[in-house]
Amino acid sequence: MQNSSPSSTQRVRLLISGRVQGVGFRFSTREAAIQRNVNGWVKNLPDGRVEAVLEGSQPDVESMIEWCHQGPPGAVVQQVSVNQESPEGLQGFEITRNE
Repeated sequence: MQNSSPSSTQRVRLLISGRVQGVGFRFSTREAAIQRNVNGWVKNLPDGRVEAVLEGSQPDVESMIEWCHQGPPGAVVQQVSVNQESPEGLQGFEITRNE
């Protein structure tokens, strides 16, 4: 069993498209992330997509990516793009808004 050290932290940025706004996607994403011990944030984009940044252990982040392909009941996810990024040590999980 591996210890989770800062170097094993993974960070991804997701762009989720489909019917993902107005269906509780952000709130459900936050709940799912907290259950999986994943930090980051999620927000709606003006073009109708949802953007999320996830940081955590590789298995936890991969579990969240899988979850985002389904989303909450009522969501119709058409595409999830995943981009690897360098971890920034985020704490907690927030729902943010575009300024």
